[in-house]
Amino acid sequence: MLSSGSAAIVQATLPAVGQSLGEITTRFYATMFADNPDLLKDLFNRGNQANGEQRQALAGSIAAFASMLVNRPDERPDALLSRIAHKHASLGVTPDQYTVVQKYLFAAIADVLGDAVTPEVAAAWDEVYWLMAGALIAMEARLRPEGEDHWLRATVVERRSETPDTISLTLRPRNPLTFAPGQYISVQVPLPDGARQIRQYSLSCAPGRGDWRITVKRVHGSGPEGEVSGWLHANVEAGDELTVSRPYGDMTLTEGDAPLLLASAGIGGTPMLSMLAHLAATGSTRRVVVVHADRSPADHAHREELASLVAALPGASLHLWYEEADASFADLAHRIGRADLSETDLPAGLVAYLCGPLPFMRGVRTELLRRGVPARDVHYEVFGPDLWLGQD
Repeated sequence: MLSSGSAAIVQATLPAVGQSLGEITTRFYATMFADNPDLLKDLFNRGNQANGEQRQALAGSIAAFASMLVNRPDERPDALLSRIAHKHASLGVTPDQYTVVQKYLFAAIADVLGDAVTPEVAAAWDEVYWLMAGALIAMEARLRPEGEDHWLRATVVERRSETPDTISLTLRPRNPLTFAPGQYISVQVPLPDGARQIRQYSLSCAPGRGDWRITVKRVHGSGPEGEVSGWLHANVEAGDELTVSRPYGDMTLTEGDAPLLLASAGIGGTPMLSMLAHLAATGSTRRVVVVHADRSPADHAHREELASLVAALPGASLHLWYEEADASFADLAHRIGRADLSETDLPAGLVAYLCGPLPFMRGVRTELLRRGVPARDVHYEVFGPDLWLGQD
């Protein structure tokens, strides 16, 4: 909890700091990477730095956390910070790196806001930072197995082409590890310039099999956004080894008999495959409404597998939406256009899981809230920086 003196200062300065957070985070990253170039090469996602999404996510998380401290001081921050903690744990972020971030972040605040940053203001925001950092450090420590290596070696036992732009890789870690349906792993790859960039990929299979599977959509373009997916597409074959993390992620399937909505778009369907495969493997009779949207049937990775998993569940129904018609799939039951749940029959008391582009997830969540689904029962996973954080 923020001290009363600091709370008053943060409340008074939050509008000014919030208005300047974009400039602050831009300066913060520029100076930190200039002094510590290896952080950009081997830890931070160069694609997210190039497109500005990481700066937006950092600004949003700080503003959301500070706002919670002063406006909802009795609430615990766990729900707000859980997704960040899982991402940090999967990347191998260490406690000492929070000290590095604090140094450059507060130098950027002082540079941007100038004389407005009095010693009292600096101390109050330093308290905000360390409350947030301390909570994340504690959460990340609980997520990591003590005394065990973060990075693992896994052999690629199969490579499959799923669509023209998507491949799946079945991995066999040297030491079998389980995971929860909906989780992801980090994959670290060596790039031609000597960098070892990291990306997260959902596990798109059921747990308990020993092998893992990830599905990688190639991001086209000349910038750093697609450098890891491009490297995996161009270089990885069966028999190769990859460096991967343990499984992480807080959007995991709840046990019980509550009805489920699994709503996804594009490559966001991968964690839903894991959940459905788990339900099928355990003989679940839960009511499950599956909604998937994609550009076209030909672009829909694991389309036949999804239909097979839904058919194996007696309480499941499948609703497909494609933006483009394709005459070669005329026998496939689907609708043309963007996904619209307004006419979809949804059972009472459902728990929803969403994954896909932010506009898709915002639209589904808005419809669910309109229909009386409590916000606490709507869970989501964002591929990349969480630009939704603090907008609930």
